Amino acid sequence: MKTKWEILQPDSRSVARLSQRLKCHPITAAVLINRRIDSTDAAVKFLNPSLKHLRPPFTLQDMDAAVRRIGAAIINHERILIFGDYDVDGVTATALLLEFLHAIGADVSYYIPHRIKEGYGLQPHHILEHAHPHHTRLIITVDCGSSSHEAVEAARRLGIDVIITDHHKISANIPPARAVINPQRDDCRAGLENLSGVGVAFALLICLRKHLRDLNFWRDAGEPNLKNLCDLVALGTIADMVPLVDENRIFSRTGLELIYSGHRPGISALLEAAGIADKAADSDDVAFRLAPRLNAAGRVDHASAAVQLLTAQDPAAAGQIAQALNRMNSQRQDLEKKILDDIQATLQTQPERLQKKTLVLWHPQWHEGILGIVASRIVEQYFRPVVLIAAKRETGKGSARSIPGVDLYEALVACDGHLTRFGGHSLAAGLTLPTENLARFAAAFDNAVDQLVPPPQLVPTIAIDREIDFSAISARLIDELESLSPFGAGNPEPLFMARNVVVVSSRIVGQNHRRMILRQISGGEASAVNAIHFNVNTRHPLKESFDRIAFRLRWNRWKDKKTAQIIIVEA
Repeated sequence: MKTKWEILQPDSRSVARLSQRLKCHPITAAVLINRRIDSTDAAVKFLNPSLKHLRPPFTLQDMDAAVRRIGAAIINHERILIFGDYDVDGVTATALLLEFLHAIGADVSYYIPHRIKEGYGLQPHHILEHAHPHHTRLIITVDCGSSSHEAVEAARRLGIDVIITDHHKISANIPPARAVINPQRDDCRAGLENLSGVGVAFALLICLRKHLRDLNFWRDAGEPNLKNLCDLVALGTIADMVPLVDENRIFSRTGLELIYSGHRPGISALLEAAGIADKAADSDDVAFRLAPRLNAAGRVDHASAAVQLLTAQDPAAAGQIAQALNRMNSQRQDLEKKILDDIQATLQTQPERLQKKTLVLWHPQWHEGILGIVASRIVEQYFRPVVLIAAKRETGKGSARSIPGVDLYEALVACDGHLTRFGGHSLAAGLTLPTENLARFAAAFDNAVDQLVPPPQLVPTIAIDREIDFSAISARLIDELESLSPFGAGNPEPLFMARNVVVVSSRIVGQNHRRMILRQISGGEASAVNAIHFNVNTRHPLKESFDRIAFRLRWNRWKDKKTAQIIIVEA
């Protein structure tokens, strides 16, 4: 699919001023301004993220009621149940609260539903069949609960209090829980809308620790160091693809340092299983190596294995769980390939489906635990909202993914009459519907997106931070660009453009990656640089020159050496 290249044009005077004040490369200053970081103070905080820069989370709606109730449960030795979601965000949030509450002697356990057998979120049967028989007095949800009205009512009738912590979209009709901490609430003015589920749970711990301090709870023991939990917060935050700005940037940078330090046996074992134990982990490692393995547990088996890994104290036991997750991830990859093959076969025989603004597909044999990953792949390939549904018997369960500028949740609200339930974000959601409604839902969803999308065709756009010559590449510049990490949603890795590039030499490495030496003649000076282009089509003749390339600029580290390298994104 062709893409539109948008070359950003930051104000030249602002670039010069920021470059002078920070004493940084003008290209780095331009990237910062492209990220709307245009003051010296904002840039210094961005480049040096610290926990001391966190905004106080005490203003989150219902926070005071939540910490008072949890504090009472701890002091009175009431039985507490943490109820979490089965994705990485939910699993890390579960492990976070579990570790903190265990450390201070609370009577606490956790429950994560089986993705296939039970589905998403807190439901009445969880109250009746698990919480009540185990004499639970307080339930704390993490990364879920904002739509669990019936379950909260069931708990209330049985004298069980519920505290909801979540970050998903929430309607004005809030469940009647003891507290509902969700920065997406219309009446929440904390300004923390970008937090992940584990970020909201961490905010709860900050306030709970302060509340217990006010009660003189820590007089006989030192307060827990919350910084030691930031590796869990970083995992969930990066994996959930929330914007890596403000608090999320602080959590991610702090947590990545902890991950690399070998602080947690379970994460160290997972790094080893993923084959990246000998390098400093970055956001890509979390997103593409660690998160898929943690998610695999909930997708093909049960997410409790991921919680067990993250809370494991024994390295040998952690290693065994990590290897099991590795095997589950391989199984997940096989299932994913089967669904992708089915979809490609369908689109080859029914190309008219690509004339619509959306793709809604279903199959009775698809594994519902894999659909979210596959939907993301199809979005990348065809750049339009996608809904994939496992349509078994009378009920279909599906995952939806969208593109920037198309609010998926808003589109699903417009289709509410065809759905049994749904929930999620603007870019990702889950849904359930009767199979008899599939065709009607597909038509309604396409119509809803058609109303949301502006008249121009759906065309992916890549934002180019700066057009540069190879002669501008230096060790100083690459070091400064690295300081802008971690990269992800809200803080994309800088992308540059160069023109008139020729291939000096090249070879194929792996199956279809092209390693090259490129040269650009600019102003009479010849500058050559190492480059790699991933996933090239080797069935067609390879180009020996490019009118323009879009690329990222990184260090290529090998053992104790590092060399400058560009990673070609498009050419």
